[in-house]
Amino acid sequence: MHSFSRFIQILGKGKNGMRPLSQEEAYEAMRMITCYDVEPEQLGAFLMLMRVKEETAEEVAGFTQALRESIPTSDKWFRPAIDWAAYAGKKKQLPWFLLSALILAGRGHPVLMHGMQRDDERIYVPEALDALGIEIADSLNHAEQQLKASGFSYLPVSTLSTLTNELISTRELFGLRPPLHTVARMLNPFHAPLSVMGVFHPNFATIHQQAAQLLGQPRALICKGEGGEFERIPERSSILYGMTDNHVWTETWNNLLKPGSLIKPEQLNLNHFRSVWDGDIQDDYAELAITGTLAWVIRAMQIETTPDSVHLLAKQWWQQRHEHGCRSSCDI
Repeated sequence: MHSFSRFIQILGKGKNGMRPLSQEEAYEAMRMITCYDVEPEQLGAFLMLMRVKEETAEEVAGFTQALRESIPTSDKWFRPAIDWAAYAGKKKQLPWFLLSALILAGRGHPVLMHGMQRDDERIYVPEALDALGIEIADSLNHAEQQLKASGFSYLPVSTLSTLTNELISTRELFGLRPPLHTVARMLNPFHAPLSVMGVFHPNFATIHQQAAQLLGQPRALICKGEGGEFERIPERSSILYGMTDNHVWTETWNNLLKPGSLIKPEQLNLNHFRSVWDGDIQDDYAELAITGTLAWVIRAMQIETTPDSVHLLAKQWWQQRHEHGCRSSCDI
C-alpha cells in the first residue's frame, strides 16, 4: 500500500470514522506532496476530501510549515516588516489597500506582498501595479532587492512557490476551491514579524488566527475585508482578529461612513486609481478605505493603539505620502 494512502484513509472514513489531521500529520502529508511522492489520483482525492471537510487551524499550520520549507529562502535574507497576502482580487472597488502598503513602505516599514491573478472580471494587484508604473518581482532574489531598495515588492505565488500555484490551480480542474487558498496566505516566505490577510468568509479568520499562533508568528492581523482582501470597508463595522506575542485578541471597529451611503462605481478604472494616488483626483471613499486600512496596520504594529490616534496618524501619512516615498513612476 502506498504510504500516502493513510492520510486519505483518515479523511475518508465516512461521517463517524473520519477525523481531521493533526498538525504533524498535515506536515507529513504536505512534505510528501512537496517531494512529489504521491500519485495524481491520491492528490486529487486528498484535496477534495479536505475541501468537503474544510481545513482546521492545525492542518493549515502543518501544510504551511511544509510548504515554507520547500521555498529556497535563507535566514540571512532581508526581512520585511510586513507580509501582505493579496489573493482575492477586487470586483466592486479598486484595490485601495495597495496604496496603504505603499505608504507603509515609504515610512520605513517594508512590505512583501504576494498573491495571484486569475482570468476573470476582477482587478488584481499586478494590474494596479502596472497602472502605477511599478515592476513585479520575477524571482525571490529580485523581491529581496526591491525590498532593500524601496521597501516594497510584489511576488506572484507562481514565482514564490511553483508547487503552491499548481495546487491552487486544481480549482480549474475540480471546480472547487482547494485548501491551498488558505495556506498560500500564510506562507510569509521572508519571515516578516507581522502577517496581514483578508478573508471573504468570516469563519476562516479564526482559522488563520489560530494557525498563526501554532506557527509562532510574532504578530498577525486578519479581517473580513472588501472583496476578501485586507481592506477596510468604510460603511461597515469590522472585527479584527489579531495575534501579538502568542496572545490572540479580537476588536470591533466602528464604520467610517453611514451605512447605505456607499455608491458603487459603474466600472473600475485604473486611471482613476493612479490619479487618486498622484493627488490629481479627490475620492472620499478611496481615502477612507486607504487610511482605514492603514490604521489597522498601525494598530497591529503598535505604533499607536487607540482608534483616534491610529486614524489621525494614518491621515497624516496619506497627506504626506509623496514626501516619504515614491510617486507612481518610481523604480521599484
